[in-house]
Amino acid sequence: MEEQQNEKFQHMTQTPVPRLVCELSGPTIISMLITSFYNMADTFFVGKINTSATAAVGVVFSLMAIIQALGFTFGHGSGNYISRKLGSQEFEDAEKMAATGFFSALIAGGVLAVVGLLFLEPLTRLLGATETILPYAKQYAGFILLGAPYMTASLVLNNQLRFQGSAFYAMIGIASGAVLNIALDPLFIFVLDMGIGGAALATILSQFVSFCLLWVGCKRGGNLRIKLGNFTPTAAYFTQILKGGFPSFCRQSIASVATICLNFIAGGYGDAAIAAFSIVNRVAQFASSALIGFGQGFQPVCGFNYGAKLYSRVREAFWFCVKVALVFLIAVSVLGYAFAPQVVAVFRKGDAAVLEIGTVVLRYQCLGLPLWSWVVLCNMMLQTIGKSFSASIVALARQGLCFLPALFLLSAAFGLPGLQISQLCADVGSFIIAVPLGISTLRQMKLLEQMDAAQT
Repeated sequence: MEEQQNEKFQHMTQTPVPRLVCELSGPTIISMLITSFYNMADTFFVGKINTSATAAVGVVFSLMAIIQALGFTFGHGSGNYISRKLGSQEFEDAEKMAATGFFSALIAGGVLAVVGLLFLEPLTRLLGATETILPYAKQYAGFILLGAPYMTASLVLNNQLRFQGSAFYAMIGIASGAVLNIALDPLFIFVLDMGIGGAALATILSQFVSFCLLWVGCKRGGNLRIKLGNFTPTAAYFTQILKGGFPSFCRQSIASVATICLNFIAGGYGDAAIAAFSIVNRVAQFASSALIGFGQGFQPVCGFNYGAKLYSRVREAFWFCVKVALVFLIAVSVLGYAFAPQVVAVFRKGDAAVLEIGTVVLRYQCLGLPLWSWVVLCNMMLQTIGKSFSASIVALARQGLCFLPALFLLSAAFGLPGLQISQLCADVGSFIIAVPLGISTLRQMKLLEQMDAAQT
């Protein structure tokens, strides 16, 4: 076991950076694309029911964001710490953190499930469900809450595996569940005539399969074993989890709040508006999934080498990823802008209102997409090296500090057109906030590198 971990350390700290990032990001890009494709497939199949059902998926998306916020908080919080500890070769400490992050997430997901099911109707109303959307939203959310404990824990296992440099095992777990979900959706929705509840049931069954496969992955390839005996719920470990995971909590929770607010405001323009924004959110998520997957390949490189005080490799990896991501996102933006009507029509071809609103929203979204190359990778770098405050600011910038004010102010001033352009304004604002924080951190690492060189 220790020999395998030493071999992994050598690989992570000595392999040429571009090759290492591409090696680790390949599996994560695949798993992110498959997962995002599942999200779009879910919206596609539910869209065959009616517009209100499509809108319900968008409403419950906020609940999914809450579950993800818990999972990413414990997953990124423990994973960032594990990566740095493996980089400094403190294996026992890393094992305790792995168990603490996992079991804490399992408990938190269980609490969310119980509370959510007890207050299901007020919860779905709070998420933005109208009277026509409410029956579909309650049915969908009820199933999702049943799977909340292991869905939350799955995100922890996935992230811990990635931060250990075992992206392949993480890919197998996540991608297998997503592929199974795509297969089960039409079976449950149409063949078994379960409607939107069938889509949710397919989701939680597939997520359970992912959970089982990720658990198996933790027992292979020199990865840290999750043992109940290593569960160490101390203030010191929870402080580290909060420090490393708080930016993820900010990002996911504020995304949930933003979606709720968007649903409430869009609801004033009818179910078609909520459905249109729901479709564009899923499409944008798919477009950004490759970027996030690429960044997830960067994170273990960043964590290991920062822990080993190889700061030049961290900076080299960051700039390599930003350049590649920018070129990719420009290409995606051009295609998305040109074919926006056709993309929206895939999901709700027969609804002219959804098509009209969604086309405008998607085109504005495409204009801001290239800016994500800096914002996302800067956030990942800051979070991975333990700069929690700066990472939290960047995480809050897009959906919180910029999007929410733009959402309320522009919709109040210009109505639906203001609502449609609000996301682009948020992208520009978050980029302006993230640039100085990223540049400052890169300069600090260069100074640390020079100081270490002077001492030797």
